[in-house]
Amino acid sequence: MPTCFSRPTLAAVVLTAHSVLSLPAAAQDAYPTRPIRIIVPTTPGGGSDISARLLAQDLGKRWGQSAVVENRAGAGTIVGTDLAAKAQPDGYTLLMAPGAFATNPSTYKKLPFDTVRDFVPITHTVSMPQLLAVHPSMPAKTVKAFIALAKSRPGHIQYAAAGHGTMPHLTMELFANMAQIRMTNVPYKGNSGIVDLLGGRIDATVSSSLSVILPHVRSGRLHVLGVSAATRMQVLSDVPTIAESGLPGYEALQWAGLLAPAGTPRDIVLKLHKESVSYLRKPETVEFLARDGNIVIGNSPEEFGDFIKAEIAKWARVVKAAGIQPE
Repeated sequence: MPTCFSRPTLAAVVLTAHSVLSLPAAAQDAYPTRPIRIIVPTTPGGGSDISARLLAQDLGKRWGQSAVVENRAGAGTIVGTDLAAKAQPDGYTLLMAPGAFATNPSTYKKLPFDTVRDFVPITHTVSMPQLLAVHPSMPAKTVKAFIALAKSRPGHIQYAAAGHGTMPHLTMELFANMAQIRMTNVPYKGNSGIVDLLGGRIDATVSSSLSVILPHVRSGRLHVLGVSAATRMQVLSDVPTIAESGLPGYEALQWAGLLAPAGTPRDIVLKLHKESVSYLRKPETVEFLARDGNIVIGNSPEEFGDFIKAEIAKWARVVKAAGIQPE
């Protein structure tokens, strides 16, 4: 005989089924219910690390759940990025990616993850202009004069860059390509090249580390020719952009952006985006980050995704034009 339900029993079954089906949505609405981990694939102190720590502190206050920053540097940011790519896509492991996220596909033969397919963009947090600085003994005091000098001495000008194939290296290769000049790259670890630049043993460097460059600029031990952004920096408003002072159309930025592993529920991505952008756009946040030369972006996930694809294509062209061999 077919099983019969009384009206109260049938109602209870329907209610239970509805509750079970509603569990995923309810779980997402309650997110987060435990600590969040933000992986930074660089050492502490850089632009992406600062962005992650500021955001983690704010999210922790808003949600009542701790957000922990975990620095997992190694192999040109590949170690930490791979860790994030393979994490559970539940919103509890995030990645604060640096600019190398978009250059590594061209500078490495094989990556253990797919930069576009294995991540979901949340928001581009900040862009970080770089400074083209020279030793005061350099006869060229403007970008235009620097280009003219380099053309008169092909390969003679030596510049320090933080490693082969890194963003500073590619920034200078883009400069050389657009200016149609030839310079010599001298790779250093991190910002250690500043020591040789101060000693006059090399001629120039490019860096987004204002805390390293500015003290020497203010003391007269270094001279800044230009800023790599499309607009001047608030903290160096008297320094022209490279584009306006000799190389029209030039722009090369370090940057940081928040991503999640592919498959992270859309509701969680949107919640993370909303809260992150709300914090980034606070006047006090913008002002604080601007002191170190950071430009707050805070765009949509779709806009950030388009930006990443454009950056990958841009730096792939630079790598090919410079003849840089992937490692």
